[in-house]
Amino acid sequence: MVPNLSYPIAEHVVHALNQPIHKGLTRLDARRYISFYEQDDSHNKDLLNFAKIGFQLIAKVAPKGAKWWKDLDFAKKLPFARDRLVESYFWVLGVYFEPQYWLARRILTKVIAMSSIIDDIYDVYGTLEELALFTDAIERWEISALDKLPEYMKLCYQALLDIYSMIDEEMAKQGGSYRVDYAKSEMKNLVRGYFEEAKWFHQGYVPRMEEYMQVALLTSGYKMVTTTSFVGMGELATKEAFDWVSSFPLIVEAVSTITRLTDDIVGHKFEQQRGHVVSAVECYMKQHGAIEEEAIVELYDQVTNAWKDMNAECLYSTKVPMPLLVRVLNLARVINVLYKDEDSYTHSGTRTKNFITSVLIDSVPIN
Repeated sequence: MVPNLSYPIAEHVVHALNQPIHKGLTRLDARRYISFYEQDDSHNKDLLNFAKIGFQLIAKVAPKGAKWWKDLDFAKKLPFARDRLVESYFWVLGVYFEPQYWLARRILTKVIAMSSIIDDIYDVYGTLEELALFTDAIERWEISALDKLPEYMKLCYQALLDIYSMIDEEMAKQGGSYRVDYAKSEMKNLVRGYFEEAKWFHQGYVPRMEEYMQVALLTSGYKMVTTTSFVGMGELATKEAFDWVSSFPLIVEAVSTITRLTDDIVGHKFEQQRGHVVSAVECYMKQHGAIEEEAIVELYDQVTNAWKDMNAECLYSTKVPMPLLVRVLNLARVINVLYKDEDSYTHSGTRTKNFITSVLIDSVPIN
């Protein structure tokens, strides 16, 4: 029916079919809809201007304190790692754009940017012996562990300790220091998973899907990221909420499944070229004697089922407040947008750059 629709309705329908609102990012959809609504002759001018003002105010909340990242100078000192601070902030803006969550955004942006560096150390650069030292250092989580690390790891390890020290100081002001313990624990779990995958890679081991997913759900990073996303949310995130997320509830398992499988499907060819642990695609193909196309169809079915689990949890869960569940839902939405058809986080120079420009840089003209 699209060819029979007039402009701009046809364009709007095509976009909605490709990117449903339920799986899209609120700020991107808002920016797009402002332009669409403006072309509607029946639009309310006051409402339109009010929306534009609101959009600009949110854009001005963008971080101004990136000096700490520049001082670390990872781009020069660790050239093998992805330098993705701006992309990490855009990721976090998809989780919560509301002004009152400024501290939560600050915390989560730093942790995601740092975990990206750590991921590349395990995937791309470190030897197995070096990774064993790094894993042990993170398990110990103390400054004395620095002495045993190679020089390039010292920079990353010190930065990691400094970030969590900053988080601890902020939480101490609010009487919520216990939250940092949950966040540290999940970072340790993440690194254990990274090390397990590194051993698989160096051994040339291809696990069965069940074994792979047990580790891969951790290395998707989303159990750690979900836990960390609660840290700066104030009184909403109670100790009971942290106990809940630590139990790996169905909705967190679902978002981890969506993340891992979507990433594997769109990124496995590039990852295998640069030398990387096998993905779900290779594991499924070997276990079931399937061709790549068959594996991808099956994995996308699993992603679809995970979205159904997420929808059900958002509709019927009573364990934690809805504002916390929305963070988990928004994390899935970020993956759906950034990893739709390609890995737009690793290769961020095109689509992701355009997304960031439209939300944070380009102004919205007010009539």
